[in-house]
Amino acid sequence: MEEQTEIRGINVEAVTPWFESHIQGAKPPLEFTLIAGGHSNLTFKVTDTAGQEFVLRRPPLSHVLASAHDMGREHKIISALWSTPVPVPQALGFCPDPEINGAPFYVMGFVPGVVLHDAEIARKSLGESERRATGESFIDVLADLHDVDVDAVGLGDLAKKQDYIARQLKRWYGQFQQSKTRELPAIDRVHDVLKAQIPPQERATVVHGDYRLGNCITDPKRGKIVAVLDWEICTLGDPVADVGYVLATWTQSTDPVAGTPGAPSLASGFPNREEILERYAKRSGRDLSKIDYYVAFSLWKSACIVEGVYARYLGGALGKTDVNLDQFKDRIDAFAELAAQAVARFA
Repeated sequence: MEEQTEIRGINVEAVTPWFESHIQGAKPPLEFTLIAGGHSNLTFKVTDTAGQEFVLRRPPLSHVLASAHDMGREHKIISALWSTPVPVPQALGFCPDPEINGAPFYVMGFVPGVVLHDAEIARKSLGESERRATGESFIDVLADLHDVDVDAVGLGDLAKKQDYIARQLKRWYGQFQQSKTRELPAIDRVHDVLKAQIPPQERATVVHGDYRLGNCITDPKRGKIVAVLDWEICTLGDPVADVGYVLATWTQSTDPVAGTPGAPSLASGFPNREEILERYAKRSGRDLSKIDYYVAFSLWKSACIVEGVYARYLGGALGKTDVNLDQFKDRIDAFAELAAQAVARFA
C-alpha cells in the first residue's frame, strides 16, 4: 500500500499515530478514501496495511454548526445503541482533540453492503423480492429504535424529552423567517395549523430525524438493513415524527407531485405507504390515528430546511456550484404544496 501524504480533511501525519494508539489492531500505513462529503459530515473509509477496514467521521471543512456536527454526540449515540437490536456500526474510538485533525472525529467499524440512495441503485443492487424484504426490515428497525429504553442505555440526557413538535416548529420556522428568499404563504399557513393542533406526545424515544434508506446500509443478498447511519440530528422526542418522515419521503409512482424525486421506493417491490404504516403499527402498538399531522409536519419541515440551503446557494455561502437552482426551487415549492395538501386532510 502506498502511504498517503495528503488528503483533504485528513491530517495523515497526525491521524495515523492516533489510529495506531487508539484503534485496536490497526496497522499503518493507512489509506483514506472519501465516501461521503458535501456540506454534511465527512465520512472516510480507512484501510490499513493488513486490509482491515474502518470508517472515520469528521465535521465538514466549512460552514460548521457546532450543534449539528457534534462528533462526541454521534459517537455516544451509536455506542449506546450497539447493545440494542438496532443495527449500528461499532464505535471504536473518539478523538475530542481538534489539534489532531482540525476538528474532533470518531472511528467506527466498516459495515459492508449497499446504500440505496435512489431507485436506480435499488434496481441494480436488489431483486424485487429483496426490495420487499428490505422495506419490511427498514420498518422493523425503526420500531426497534423507538422501543429502546433511553434511560437504560444511557441516552436519557441526550436532549429534552417533552414538547418535541413545538420545539421543532419554533426552530425551523425561525430559521425559515431568517433565510427565506421570497414569500411562501403556504409555509406560514401550514405552520399556524400545525402549531394549533399539536397531538399529545407519548413516551419520549430516540428520534433519528432523517430516517430513510439513503441513511442505511442494506445487505442486498438478504434484503436486510445491517446498519443505520447519519445520527447528526438524532434527538429525543415523539417517535411518530420519524414515521411521518418515512411516509413523506416514500415517493410512489402514482404520486402527482414527488416530494422526493428518484426515491428508492419508486423501484418495484418495495411495500407501499399503507403497508409500511400497517407493519409499523403492528410492531410498535402505537396509535397512528394522527399520522396525517406528522406527514404534514415532515413535508413542511423539509420545505423550511431546503429553503435555507437554497438561500445559502443564492448568497454564495456554499461556493461555486453546478446545482440546478431552478430544480432546487421547484422542490421547495413541491414540499410546500404537499404540506398544504396534507394539512387539508385533518384541519
